Amino acid sequence: MWLFVFFDLPVGTKEQRRTASRFRGFLKDDGYIMLQWSVYARVCRGQDAVDKHLARMRKRLPGKGSVRALQVTEKQYARMEFLVGDSGKTERTGSNQLVLL
Repeated sequence: MWLFVFFDLPVGTKEQRRTASRFRGFLKDDGYIMLQWSVYARVCRGQDAVDKHLARMRKRLPGKGSVRALQVTEKQYARMEFLVGDSGKTERTGSNQLVLL
C-alpha cells in the first residue's frame, strides 16, 4: 500500500518557509520520497503501518496550510502514468519492493 501526502503551506515569511522546510524534512526522514514539490509518497506494509505514519504526521503538522493524505493500493500505484516529461531518478512507475508479511 502507498501513502501519499499532498500539502500547500504558506511561505510568505521567513518563519513560514522554515516551518514548511521542517515539514518536508520530517517527511523525508520518515521514508517518504518526493514525487513533486508538495507531493510525497511512501510504501506501507498494510493498514497498521498507514495508521502509524498518519499518527506521526498528525504530531508534526504545521499550524497553517493544508495537508492531505491518500492511501493507494500497489495495483493502483502501478497504473500511474507520466503524462509530461520523464520520471526522475527516484521515481518509479511501479514498485520494485518485495513486501513480506
